[in-house]
Amino acid sequence: MYDLARALLFKLSPETSHELSIDLIGAGGRLGLNKLLCRAPASLPVTVMGLEFANPVGLAAGLDKNGDAIDGFAQLGFGFVEIGTVTPRPQPGNPKPRLFRLPEATAVINRMGFNNLGVDHLLERVKATHYRGVLGINIGKNFDTPVERAVDDYLICLDKVYAHASYVTVNVSSPNTPGLRSLQFGDSLKQLLAALRQRQEQLTAAHGKHVPLAIKIAPDMTDEETVEVARALLETGMDAVIATNTTLGREGVEGLPFGNEAGGLSGAPVREKSTHTVAVLAGELAGRLPIIAAGGITEGRHAAEKIAAGASLVQVYSGFIYKGPALIRESVDAIASASGK
Repeated sequence: MYDLARALLFKLSPETSHELSIDLIGAGGRLGLNKLLCRAPASLPVTVMGLEFANPVGLAAGLDKNGDAIDGFAQLGFGFVEIGTVTPRPQPGNPKPRLFRLPEATAVINRMGFNNLGVDHLLERVKATHYRGVLGINIGKNFDTPVERAVDDYLICLDKVYAHASYVTVNVSSPNTPGLRSLQFGDSLKQLLAALRQRQEQLTAAHGKHVPLAIKIAPDMTDEETVEVARALLETGMDAVIATNTTLGREGVEGLPFGNEAGGLSGAPVREKSTHTVAVLAGELAGRLPIIAAGGITEGRHAAEKIAAGASLVQVYSGFIYKGPALIRESVDAIASASGK
């Protein structure tokens, strides 16, 4: 059934089909249809960051930026759902076209630019959901906020989403907001993380609950840079790291239609680079901080590879676009099989 739906959706422009898919998944969730149309994955509960996940396969941020289809995605079998990236103020994102399919490579290139309706809209959607599983909210900065004041935007979002999120992801790795990736390095990273940690402590006291903070990083750093990030995360007391965002590299899509479009590349071509980043992080973190792996999972065995490299959880995005809910079941089964469960 999904193959037929994908064939029809792929006749539309990528962004139109994306918006239609969100509408359909959201409507299916409201009507309770998605859980009837999709076979649920096997039970594989796991505890990470002090949170109980139904299974270790989640939806990555970016598909549901505004939280419009939380119930719908949950009913497809995801063990957790991450929405966003959301910014303090609504913003339209980059000019269209800004989303490109590369089916020959099972890949996507996007330069969306954090298009979203703002954090207040997202919170209204969160409050309306019936989902009671693990919900991550991914936060970023507005495009017109100077990088040197980016911390202000992150703190505004953190203040607003804290009471409603199971965990909060800090996105410092999108390639589509000018200057954002500079926040991953050196003193800029440490200052941002220190400010977030201080505010997290204040919010924990105010709300009576600890909401974990995860930092999402890029796959394009050197091993030495990745190690420095890992050390900064430990030093500032972060709760998790998500590896990785999209890549600026074009290995694997050379010569393909749209292969030279600007933006972040996701899907199969980023898999090895992302898994390598997970392994480097795991070597440095040595179990002191959990890793959530994302990037290039298009088959169930790829999810198991991420876990074997050192991840505790995985997330899918582009692979889900190409394969649909079956990828969730395949990934859960592969992880269970590899772990002997």
